Amino acid sequence: MSFFDQLGTLLSKYDVVGAFMTNIQLTFWAALGSFVLGTVLALMRISPVPSLRWVGTAYVHTVRNTPLTIMMTFAILGVWTQFQLSFSHDFDTNFFVYAVIALSIYHSAFICEAIRSGVNTVPKGQAEAARAIGLGFFGTARLVIFPQALRGAITPLGNTLIALTKNSTVASVASVAEASGLMKSMIEFDANMVLAIFIMFAMGFVIIVVPIGALTTWSSRKLAVKR
Repeated sequence: MSFFDQLGTLLSKYDVVGAFMTNIQLTFWAALGSFVLGTVLALMRISPVPSLRWVGTAYVHTVRNTPLTIMMTFAILGVWTQFQLSFSHDFDTNFFVYAVIALSIYHSAFICEAIRSGVNTVPKGQAEAARAIGLGFFGTARLVIFPQALRGAITPLGNTLIALTKNSTVASVASVAEASGLMKSMIEFDANMVLAIFIMFAMGFVIIVVPIGALTTWSSRKLAVKR
């Protein structure tokens, strides 16, 4: 059987596209969740309130140094199994939601640092000028600092999104039927086509990740703040 015949056999036998769609859905929802939480954390880390800065810093350092696999396992075996916190009567839906939560919590720490790096590109004089005209901390952050910081943080945010896309494969630990889990099953039952399986899934992630990188590069150039 030729290489292309093997690809055709595998595609007809397994729902490869559906598995990759699960990874895309995990990435989409986790990207939204991590961006919202990461923005709040970044706000805490630049806050004038010491306790908020301490909490934000502790969160970022703790989460960044905790393996994602452990967090995913804890979400299923620790939270869902022990506390029976369910979002649906369907097991697959619960596993998916917990995987999104774990991915969001983990990557929010990296989103926070990406945004904070963008904040460091904003001249301090702009914040001082905003306070001079009567804006408080939240007003200054919302109207002056964050709009420029987000534009300056496009590249690290894009890199975090790429990492999130690849890390979505860890959801197999939470019994989510995504690409890496299907790949494992395919290798187990069709070990004679392991090369075709590997190339298929490698190319699948290349097709997903490369456009994200290209869009990030274009956006960073297009939206860069001119100083």
